[in-house]
Amino acid sequence: MKVKVGLVQTSCERDKENNIKRTLEDIRTAAKKGANIICLEELFSSLYFCDVEDYDNFNLAESIPGPTTKRFQDLAKELEVVIIASMFEKKAQGLYFNTTAVIDADGEYLGKYRKMHIPDDPGYYEKFYFTPGDLGYKVFETKYGKIGVLICWDQWYPEASRITALMGAEILFYPTAIGWALNQDENTNIEQYNAWQTIQRSHAVANGVHTVSVNRTGIEGGMQFWGGSFVSNPFGSILYQAPHFDEKIHVIELDTELTNHYRIHWPFLRDRRIDSYQPITKRYIDNE
Repeated sequence: MKVKVGLVQTSCERDKENNIKRTLEDIRTAAKKGANIICLEELFSSLYFCDVEDYDNFNLAESIPGPTTKRFQDLAKELEVVIIASMFEKKAQGLYFNTTAVIDADGEYLGKYRKMHIPDDPGYYEKFYFTPGDLGYKVFETKYGKIGVLICWDQWYPEASRITALMGAEILFYPTAIGWALNQDENTNIEQYNAWQTIQRSHAVANGVHTVSVNRTGIEGGMQFWGGSFVSNPFGSILYQAPHFDEKIHVIELDTELTNHYRIHWPFLRDRRIDSYQPITKRYIDNE
């Protein structure tokens, strides 16, 4: 099946409503370019607030589904597009998640994926805000195919992509917010970006599926978000890569039938030794 995927790479500002309005217009732009499935960056409606531990930032959260998802549902129905929207979810008082909502092309809310892997590093204090996902890995049957959604830090873990692919995902989407510290040297910047892209390309190869990663750009506090959103085919070849420092709305056509081609010629799923993988559930393997 051929499907046109839209990537929306933008910078964000402090005003949440302005970010949402701009994003609605960006979705319209992507739809005019022919997009069937449109993926937004991680936490598109605000600055990346996890660079600090500030209790006031919990006010940015909202219910999912809720008022913002309703706006996207209306737009998805109007434009007949699938929307992948990463948001800050308030489940209950004191219980918050980093969550992506998936809306089908008829405006139906298909469900949500809650980020499973939560980082806690300088500039990325996500454990202060987010509870680890409790819904497991998810796939969504949309008008334009079955898609898998993971979020940012999930992209470093082959287990997450493997499980999602084994559930039938035809394309893996990664809404992302990752960048370079402004005081960091260029060689380190290049090394980090290459590692980030390489690990996701490896997921494409190992699972025989297209991979789409959508990152934000712009300077926020001491961070330059590195943009560089990209699309990989099922054998790791880069089909598109966005610039690092500019906003970009790009649409690319993918053929999900290529999954069958690559899996036949490189039968990694066939040769998996699932009987030998029990040790992977341990934190570390030693003699204790």
